[in-house]
Amino acid sequence: MDLGLKDRVAIVTGSARGIGAETARMLAAEGMAVVVTDLDGEAASKTASAIEAAGGKAIGVQADIRNAAEVQAMVAAGREAFGGIDVLVNNAGLVKDRTLLKMEETDWDLVHDVVLKGTFHCCRAVLPMMREKQWGRIINIASRALLGTAGQTNYSAAKAGLIGFTNSLSLEQARNGITVNAIAPGFIETDYIKSLPNYDVIAEKVSTSTPAPFLGQPSDIAGAVAFMASEHARYITGATLFVTGGRYG
Repeated sequence: MDLGLKDRVAIVTGSARGIGAETARMLAAEGMAVVVTDLDGEAASKTASAIEAAGGKAIGVQADIRNAAEVQAMVAAGREAFGGIDVLVNNAGLVKDRTLLKMEETDWDLVHDVVLKGTFHCCRAVLPMMREKQWGRIINIASRALLGTAGQTNYSAAKAGLIGFTNSLSLEQARNGITVNAIAPGFIETDYIKSLPNYDVIAEKVSTSTPAPFLGQPSDIAGAVAFMASEHARYITGATLFVTGGRYG
């Protein structure tokens, strides 16, 4: 199925590795030029180089999305390299898990600044170009944790806030040919997750609460992003797609 993405340009934040890197690879395989951006600029460049070695188009850009000036520079690099930005995937995020009484204010602020302020900066930076073209796709990577997870009050609150942001921005931009949607992944077997010392315990616990008889892979999220970015999703906006294997609690 032709997704209609050939020759369009995407920014994927937090795409040096994991879900972001797989998303960047899949979009490039669909014919898109991709700005691979991450706080780890060296790793972003390596991912971009791997995409190019596979026949795709990509550049790696270091950026701290909490900083508006760095976001503007990141978008300018994409515009200079590829002519504009059509798709923005707000994937960057992190966890600082602790129960509330043990949580430091810095743990709260960091998670919210990356997830919410970073998304705010990135959307503000790309929207003028999308409005000029009267075409755009913004895809925000939320989490099943938006429904609540013990030990993740900061993360759950940030991801739930991202849904409110998605819904509001979709209403603002629908008339401009821009869709704004969210994807809420469940437990995804990234290299980082598999490197955790208690991975086996976590995976077993998740397996017993997930109706699907297998755990999610980064490609499951990347495929959902590619669809939401495509022409086939032109009438979908303000939606949250749960990619969780049927796990919601």
